[in-house]
Amino acid sequence: MQVHKFTFNAFQENTYIVADEANNCVIIDPGCYTAEERRELFDFIEKNALQPLAVLNTHAHIDHILGNAAVIEKYAIPFYMHQEDLTTLRAVAGYAHLYGFEGYIPSPEPTSYIEDGQILSFGDIHFTVIFGPGHAPGHVAFYSPEENFVINGDILFRGSFGRTDLPGGDFETLRNTLLNIMFKLPEETVVYSGHGPETTIGFEKKNNSIYQF
Repeated sequence: MQVHKFTFNAFQENTYIVADEANNCVIIDPGCYTAEERRELFDFIEKNALQPLAVLNTHAHIDHILGNAAVIEKYAIPFYMHQEDLTTLRAVAGYAHLYGFEGYIPSPEPTSYIEDGQILSFGDIHFTVIFGPGHAPGHVAFYSPEENFVINGDILFRGSFGRTDLPGGDFETLRNTLLNIMFKLPEETVVYSGHGPETTIGFEKKNNSIYQF
């Protein structure tokens, strides 16, 4: 599998396209808000002759779902998310304008809900769902043990971790997710985060600021 990263919107959110050798792909956390951002994503898909099969959300904070509606409408594809983040998803329409996103088009409701331990398969793209709440109540990560990477949204950042002061956040829950779930993955696992650069589980076990609390 190939992982392609795009950084969108005022929050500098990382959107990912994961593709297999047959050019099937999934789009994870489409944060593309402006017409230019959407064009960048769509042009990449067209240029590389990719076939989108699904939209996946790690969680439903505004910066990770700004492009949901546009992507789902353009490609007529299903949308997967954990049910515990449905309230988070629905709330965005009520506050998007406060962040300057006056033109926000509300995300469709999920086509399917996903659960911890579930195996998702799209062509030759396979993920194990990891339920990792704390930053958001229905937060998940998409783990590929065969390819040694995880797309983990805002659970874990290089040297840091997701904030817990937003509605539905809880520090102790996130701390448990980090220490007892994420840090149990193999140390060579590459972590693709919702903001900032990539890291590895091994680096974070030695350097993450969670140990200061």
